[in-house]
Amino acid sequence: MRKPQDLSELAVPGARIAVRVTPRGGREALTRDDAGAIHIRVTAPPEDGKANEAVRKLLAKALRVAPSRLTLVGGATARDKLFRVEP
Repeated sequence: MRKPQDLSELAVPGARIAVRVTPRGGREALTRDDAGAIHIRVTAPPEDGKANEAVRKLLAKALRVAPSRLTLVGGATARDKLFRVEP
């Protein structure tokens, strides 16, 4: 996987970051469309939280923060997820 897009400007403590997820996406990728929406594709299946963990790690890499600083606050079983950046 190549280096994900730099989203470090969004890594403000307390910020909420919405993402659209495609599990079993064939490859891991993070993109941002013209409207600023974040789309993440992961190879992990959407079972037992595997896809959520893969998304959290990829998003953390793009934000340049530790994965432990991201908390899933909405959409645990949905394609649209909401993460909060912890201090």
